Amino acid sequence: MTHVTPPPAPPRLAIVAADTPEALAAQARLVARWGQHPPETADAIVALGGDGFLLETLHRCVERGRPIFGMNCGSVGFLLNDFHEEDLPWRVAAARTVILHPLRMRATTTDGAVHEALGINEVSLLRQTRQTAKLRITIDGIERMSELICDGAIVSTPAGSTAYNLSAHGPIIPLSAGILALTPISAFRPRRWRGALLPQKATIVFDILEVPKRPVSAVADSTEVRNVVRVEIAEDQEVSLTLLFDPGKTLEERILKEQFEP
Repeated sequence: MTHVTPPPAPPRLAIVAADTPEALAAQARLVARWGQHPPETADAIVALGGDGFLLETLHRCVERGRPIFGMNCGSVGFLLNDFHEEDLPWRVAAARTVILHPLRMRATTTDGAVHEALGINEVSLLRQTRQTAKLRITIDGIERMSELICDGAIVSTPAGSTAYNLSAHGPIIPLSAGILALTPISAFRPRRWRGALLPQKATIVFDILEVPKRPVSAVADSTEVRNVVRVEIAEDQEVSLTLLFDPGKTLEERILKEQFEP
């Protein structure tokens, strides 16, 4: 007698959507077609929306550890797969994984409180008023710049290097490069300083100078802390986030391709 191995069961999916008509309508169709499981018991989470919603979903799922397969129902969709309703469970089962380690921001405010947040794309420092910010930059305990006068600064992961970092004329970083980008925003002094590439394990500290006159906020993705006096940033290797991509369209491939786009 010939024994036939049954095909593996399709993964159990939790389908979540951004609060937009397009994403909510897509969610209703997919749930009707493929079913719905709670995120706590699902094998994977399907996120429908844009890049911002995918980041929100990643932040909400840090503790759950579930892989996330994003499908674009937004505008750019750099971190998402193309939207198709057909064969969704099998697309998820065949997807390639990308493991991301976010940045951990520890921001101390003028009242002495310490606020922590994760930045999957980047951590940004931004001036709060018409006055430029004045920042002192220390890398791994060594002062590298005594005073940077600017609108702000960005510390970007490779995954976030094509987002705000690129808009501020920072470099695109391949996922496997093992480095972070430190990019100034509208640097006034030193006028021609374009930033630095830092080891992935570096600890970056910004001390804000002239705090009462030049208040600064710190933002880890969408979490903002205002009136900071000191911001410490380092990659958190203890936190692993899993993204799923269709074969041939992985995040690594997209980042490499972006460097050759006109």
